[in-house]
Amino acid sequence: MAIRNLTMLGLGLSALMLAACGTNMEQRAATGALGGLVVAGPVGAAVGAAVGVVVNEAEEDKN
Repeated sequence: MAIRNLTMLGLGLSALMLAACGTNMEQRAATGALGGLVVAGPVGAAVGAAVGVVVNEAEEDKN
């Protein structure tokens, strides 16, 4: 069971890192949703898209 948890943690972190891919909000939300979908299904897709939007807002605040 511990190996499964570590695998899911690694996949979840990968999905969060993918959320930062893209140059605009739509691209970041889409890559986050795809990563989340792979890890946790439809709920993960929604969370991944939200993370993509948050990353986009943070990037815009820097500029």
